[in-house]
Amino acid sequence: MPYTTVNHTRLHYEDAGTGPALLFLHGWGTSGRVWQSCLPGLVRDHRVVTLDWRGCGRSDHPAEGNTVAGITADLAAVVEALGIVPTVVGSSIGGVFATELALARPELVEQVVAVDSPGHWPSTGMLDKVHDLRKRLVDDRVGTFEDWVPNWVARTSPGLVAWTIRQLLDSGVYIDALFTEVTTYDPRPRLKDLKVPITYLHGELDAEIPLEVPRACAAETPGARVHVLAGCGHLPHQEDPRAFTAALRSIA
Repeated sequence: MPYTTVNHTRLHYEDAGTGPALLFLHGWGTSGRVWQSCLPGLVRDHRVVTLDWRGCGRSDHPAEGNTVAGITADLAAVVEALGIVPTVVGSSIGGVFATELALARPELVEQVVAVDSPGHWPSTGMLDKVHDLRKRLVDDRVGTFEDWVPNWVARTSPGLVAWTIRQLLDSGVYIDALFTEVTTYDPRPRLKDLKVPITYLHGELDAEIPLEVPRACAAETPGARVHVLAGCGHLPHQEDPRAFTAALRSIA
């Protein structure tokens, strides 16, 4: 399996296909495997890279560097090492990383696709929820995931929920620090400075990050688009991979 070492951390990635480059970034605590249903149709005419960012999946789980800035720096190093300028597709907090990479290093990004992301938690009534979640993860990690993850999907999907929980439990506990950081995260004042195109792909029924969030972000971003995926929750690429892939193809 391919690995690259950046910032003293070994990161796992998969790289297949030829054509315009796509870099996929998973959400908090999962892995690059979340994109697997979308890949066969995309590798026919794209170079597709899926990355397990630090603390998750098959990558190292270091105690340090688990910040938005730290992971964004990792991404810049990975993109430079692979010699690509990709469309960066980020799910949930992965969309935060994609947005921050585009703001910090626009020369490394063709465009951003933020999937059910990014959040501006302080102004959406989610602040107390994030603080409570941070505490519960310490007190009862397994039980917290069992209560929380079913809300990520719009339709009952026991298999998807169970597999997601398994990935979360396999990831490192140090990424919990990201929850503390996002309680103050709000990209909107800086989105006017975004120099690459951005599209917000968002599940119509997302109970974690409501649809008002990408719409508010798009309103602050010149040329931004919002594409709503009907009947999907927080994981549209897994809930309806055909619809998600068709939407992505219309962009990239």
